[in-house]
Amino acid sequence: MLPPFSLPAVLTQWQFAPIVTAFVVVSVGLYLWGAIRVGRRHPARPWPAWRTAAFLGGMLVLVLATQSGIGKYDDLLFYDHMVQHLMLLMVAPPLLIAGQPITLLLHASRNPLHTWVKRVLRSRVASFLTWPVFGAVAYALAVLAAHLTSLANYFERNQTAHDAEHVLFVIIGYLFFLPLLGREPIKWRLSYPVRFVTLVLLMPVDTFTGLALGYGSANSPGVPAGPRPAWAPSPVSDLHLGGAVMWIGGDGIMFVLMMLVFLMWSQDDRAAVNGHGFFEQARQANLATLVASHQPAAPSAGMAAAAPPAGAGRPLADGRGGIDDDEHLAAYNAYLARLNQHPPG
Repeated sequence: MLPPFSLPAVLTQWQFAPIVTAFVVVSVGLYLWGAIRVGRRHPARPWPAWRTAAFLGGMLVLVLATQSGIGKYDDLLFYDHMVQHLMLLMVAPPLLIAGQPITLLLHASRNPLHTWVKRVLRSRVASFLTWPVFGAVAYALAVLAAHLTSLANYFERNQTAHDAEHVLFVIIGYLFFLPLLGREPIKWRLSYPVRFVTLVLLMPVDTFTGLALGYGSANSPGVPAGPRPAWAPSPVSDLHLGGAVMWIGGDGIMFVLMMLVFLMWSQDDRAAVNGHGFFEQARQANLATLVASHQPAAPSAGMAAAAPPAGAGRPLADGRGGIDDDEHLAAYNAYLARLNQHPPG
C-alpha cells in the first residue's frame, strides 16, 4: 500500500519507466552535444545557456510527471492524474520549445543532415503539423476527449493506452505551443496579437473541462474504479478535485503563457523599429491624424517654392523615418505650443 499522497511521497515514491528514461537520456545527450559543438564552432556566439536550462527543465518535468510519485499515484488518484496531464501538456512542451532543439540541430549539423532537416521542415507534412489551426483543434479535442468521453475509462483500464496518452499529450502540446511561443524555422509566422488571442480562445476549453469534472457524478467518465486506501477521498470527491486542478491549474498556466506572449511582444525591438508592433502602429496612426488635423495655414507661393530646411523629412538616427521624422515632430511641437497659448475655458 502506498502512503498518503503528499509532497514527501512525490519525492520518495519513484517508479522506473525504461522508455521515458531512454528517451530523456538520448535527448539530453544529443542536445548537450549540439550546444558544445556550436560553442566550439562559434566561440564568440555560443549557444545561450538559458535555452539549455529551459530544455533540461522540460526533460525534468517529463521525468517528474511519469517516474516520481506523481506518476506512481496517477492510477490511484484522479486529481494527481490531472496534475500529471497538465505537466505533460502545458508545462513540459513550452520549456522544450524555449530550448529551440530544431535550431540547435541546424546550427550543429552539417550536410547531408543539415539539408535533410531543412527539407523536412519545408515539407507539406511539417507545414500541416505546425499549422496553428491544426494545433488548436488537436489541443481542444485531446483535452475534451481524454477527460469527458469514454476514452477516459479506456485509458484507465489499459496501461499501454495510458502510456500512449502521455506521449500524445506531449506531442500535441509541443505542436500547439510551437507557433505561439517558439522561434523555430517553421513555415508559420504569427503576429503577437494573433498569438495572444489564440491562447485566450483556447482557455475556455480547460475551464469547461474542469467545470464538467467538478460537477460530475458517479456515472461520469474518469471516475476512479477499484479498491482505494482509507486515506484516499471518495471517487466522486476525487473527480471533483481533478476538475478543480484542470480548471484552476489549466487556466493559471494559460494565463502565465499569455503574459509571456505579451512580454515577448513588448520586448520585440524589430516590431517597434519596423512599425509592425500593434502599439507602434496605433501610436503612429494617432500622431499622423493629430498633426494632419492641426496643420498651420498654407504658406505663400514664394515660401512653397523654397527648399525645405536641412534635415526636414529625413529619418531620425534610429532609422524609423516616416511619422517620426523631423518635419512631423516639428509640426507636432507647433501644435502643442498653440494649445498652450489657448488654454481651455
